[in-house]
Amino acid sequence: MTGRGDPPEGTPEGVPGGGDDEFRSVVFDESFVAAARLEEFSAQERMADHAPAVRRRKPAVGGAPRQALILIVLIALAFGTAIYLGVRHPYEDIRQPPAEALRSRIIPLTVAKPVPGGRPADLFQNSPAAHFRVGGAGYIIPRAKATDHFNEGQVLDALTVAQEYLRTSTVLPAVLTGSDIRTVRLQLNPDLLGQFDSSLEDPVDDGRHAATAWMVRFDPREVELADPGVRVDGAITYAEPDAAHLEITGDHTVVYALRPAGAAATDPAAEEHASLLTVHRVVRMRFDRDDLRANQLQLTESLITAGPLACAADQADHLRPLLEGEKGEGASGTDPYARGGERSAAVCGVLAPSAQPRA
Repeated sequence: MTGRGDPPEGTPEGVPGGGDDEFRSVVFDESFVAAARLEEFSAQERMADHAPAVRRRKPAVGGAPRQALILIVLIALAFGTAIYLGVRHPYEDIRQPPAEALRSRIIPLTVAKPVPGGRPADLFQNSPAAHFRVGGAGYIIPRAKATDHFNEGQVLDALTVAQEYLRTSTVLPAVLTGSDIRTVRLQLNPDLLGQFDSSLEDPVDDGRHAATAWMVRFDPREVELADPGVRVDGAITYAEPDAAHLEITGDHTVVYALRPAGAAATDPAAEEHASLLTVHRVVRMRFDRDDLRANQLQLTESLITAGPLACAADQADHLRPLLEGEKGEGASGTDPYARGGERSAAVCGVLAPSAQPRA
């Protein structure tokens, strides 16, 4: 006998499962049928109403509209998360406060006796600068360690930028002669460029606009380097004043061998008539995270004590040293009764004899 569903003659030979296998790929499960948009009328419904063979089904509650609602909610959550992460960046605020203006002070140190002179090598050897390093080698950065809010790499970046600024602003010959200001300018935070440019265009020792507060420089019409090997000694330190800034302080003594401008061309013995100028320079530099990314700094404070200088000379544009054989005329008086522009607020010290080269 043939089984139920088999044709009277039995299952055809060579076809596994008989005829059912031929339609197995098109058999629909219940979920497919339930999701169909069209529904076939029963035979009785078609006989009674003479209706079309099929009708459109109403969408099931909880179907497509529910899925669309879930999709909208997910998109809204993703959008809100993106905004939250953008506003609350884990490392920085979107807007940094503007850089503070530079505050500066220049204190000249004068001498009552003639300035000693000689060959640069002899002057250095017989002065407190005998053990100083030459040029940029004198600016040694400490080992970088992470602070509370800055990692070791960020501290090292700040120290490296500060070291480069100290070097270019005190030992680079083109900067010292005033022919190059761009090298120093490029290292500054853009918020300071207006103050920097004003200091170079109209320098005045008012605590804000002295060109020599930004860099050491001399008037090439008056003096020149007798030895390009500037001597440097001091220390660089760093601290974290707040969560948004690193502060680096450079405290160095820089010594220059100078002679009158053009002396080498007119005096065969000009090399023997050099003299030393000693500059003690303390600068404070501040860095935020934008500065670190841009390799720039905020110069916030500059204090210069230098001699031998003439107390009455204007040191805002260039440092004006006393050269071999010259002596200072003393500081100008300050009248506490004078008001306004009549009052002189000059500050001048005396260079200690121990700071001068020994005979």
